[in-house]
Amino acid sequence: MNRLAHETSPYLRQHADNPVDWYPWGTEALQRAREERKPILLSVGYAACHWCHVMAHESFEDAATAALMNRHFINIKVDREERPDLDRLYQLAQQMLSGRSGGWPLTMFLMHGDQRPFFGGTYFPKTARYGMPAFGDLLLKVADHYRDHQEQLAHSAASVADALADMNPPPAPADALNDEPLRACRAQLERTLDPQWGGFGQAPKFPHAALLQRLLRDWHASAGDVAPDLQALYMTTLTLTRMAEGGLFDQLGGGFYRYSVDERWAIPHFEKMLYDNATLLPAYAEAALATGEPLYASVVDRTVDWLLAEMRAPDGGFYSSLDADSEGHEGRYYVWEAAQLDALLEADEKAVAVARFGFDAPPNFEGHAHHAIVARSLEQIATEQQRNVADTEALLASATRKLLAARARRVRPGLDDKRLTSWNALAIRGLAIAARCRQRNDWAEAAGETLDFLRREHWRDGRLRATSAGGEARLAAYLDDYVFLADAILELQTVRFKADELTFAVELIEVVLKHFADASAGGFFFTADDHETLISRPKSFSDDALPAGNGATAWVLQRLGWLLGETRHLEAAEATLRAAWPALARYPHGHATLLAALEEYLLPTELVILRGPSQIIEPWRKQLAAVYAPRRWVLAVSDDASGALPAALADKPSQPDGVAYVCRGSTCSPPLTSLAEIAATLAAPDPKG
Repeated sequence: MNRLAHETSPYLRQHADNPVDWYPWGTEALQRAREERKPILLSVGYAACHWCHVMAHESFEDAATAALMNRHFINIKVDREERPDLDRLYQLAQQMLSGRSGGWPLTMFLMHGDQRPFFGGTYFPKTARYGMPAFGDLLLKVADHYRDHQEQLAHSAASVADALADMNPPPAPADALNDEPLRACRAQLERTLDPQWGGFGQAPKFPHAALLQRLLRDWHASAGDVAPDLQALYMTTLTLTRMAEGGLFDQLGGGFYRYSVDERWAIPHFEKMLYDNATLLPAYAEAALATGEPLYASVVDRTVDWLLAEMRAPDGGFYSSLDADSEGHEGRYYVWEAAQLDALLEADEKAVAVARFGFDAPPNFEGHAHHAIVARSLEQIATEQQRNVADTEALLASATRKLLAARARRVRPGLDDKRLTSWNALAIRGLAIAARCRQRNDWAEAAGETLDFLRREHWRDGRLRATSAGGEARLAAYLDDYVFLADAILELQTVRFKADELTFAVELIEVVLKHFADASAGGFFFTADDHETLISRPKSFSDDALPAGNGATAWVLQRLGWLLGETRHLEAAEATLRAAWPALARYPHGHATLLAALEEYLLPTELVILRGPSQIIEPWRKQLAAVYAPRRWVLAVSDDASGALPAALADKPSQPDGVAYVCRGSTCSPPLTSLAEIAATLAAPDPKG
């Protein structure tokens, strides 16, 4: 066993019995590199990563390759989910050095003295193929070059570090902020739409939830126009439907896989990530509310069922991911062969299941197995097989239960059981929005229990920890951890209000303002001012697999600013948008989270405060929640709400028969005493826009 045996990360522990002399990132490894003047080989991956497993099996478990690594390098293994700060820096560096896109596993070679990168790539095979050199040959060449040309490499590495430090241009003036990026994003998405299968661009296709929510907001904003933007609605629903009926969604067990390798959403990369499901939940929940489409509601229900059944820890919080591989093969846990169906299903069950899931077509996975998609509707199957729809549905349900039971007896994919603050926050947010849209108080309760877990286990001495596993919370939290959690708390308040949770959200934002803000240029750094010093302190504005932390920060600051009457929050949000403006204006489609914040900056949210006895205002809240209104924020603060209210809420007094206050920006309505008055006020045009 090497040093990774004592780590809390399941991914690092997967490498604990490698013959490689692995170190976790830390003082011990960096000091040894300086003392022995050996370059650092940094390998970054995560537990559910298929190609990480391939490289580990080919190279890191191979004694000869490990001997080369140990002889010439100080070897550091990093879980990118625990250390997104390191992953972001060295992914960018790899792209600068190679001119290619990044990915995992990430393989970087660093200077021994200051950890600046001088060469890197992603997966390298053990033997030369795919146009890539053999990993062992590469190790020898890098070691020789480092020995003979260290000064030259140091100069190159310094240039990369300087480029990382200079990535953010000066902020734009306040008068530069306008709605052009919103319109440009809408146009770009229409240009790149796949008109047959949905999604944007070519395979591989990722489920860009934030962009779909952006399009749904575009449609809603135009719904009262003479010519509403029905194309935006079409792009949203086409993509949501194709994903829901394709193999990206687990048709048997619920939940989404990470991405599709083909343009039809048929064959996924089989890992299931908490963050994908957490961000797709609100996209489908809002679409179900906006359109009334039963398919979307079913996807929400089944995704929540999967999250609560398979990803929730007994003591609180959600696990990070399920592996793509089982028994060393990707997708084996999920796919089916004909003989397996024959052994499990009665003839009528099989007839319906085969037609429903496309098992009567040629095998679609590796030439011999089927991965389930929705190939025919229940109505079509009923017609073809001369059954009624109810009987068809019952046979499908029976077949699905049997297939799931058989699947459960297989060797399960590996579970990454660490609980990340940021991903759990996204899950809280997703559950809260789904609970509001689907009128499910039990889902809000599950979200609240997850929040309680994070407050209990990850909040220490006024600061957050980023991760926990095995009962140990560790690592200083990042910007995403704080702002995703604050955002989640605000969404949860729309389902049931708790003053102490709102106070906690304010505390989180105070930490962000104190320790993460860029006071000179605006925006927020990914790491705190007392974080470990790295080669650069990044400040990113673009979305990737996760929403952009700066976008979420600007969003939360504006909502809290208007709710609490805090002008410094609003000013910090504006400064963030100005700092992001050069990137936002150039690549709006890569900044959907910031676009939502920009939209609220240009036209502040519609805030509805309900005060009074719970039995009166709770029906009002439910009625308001039954309508898709993305720019509306409803808080029902009942008389029995525990905890001290902030002044801005306390100043809106309760009344025995219930009362509402509708605020747009800093302007609030007179007290409204009936649901009809509330509806009339909300229907009136906003004088500012």
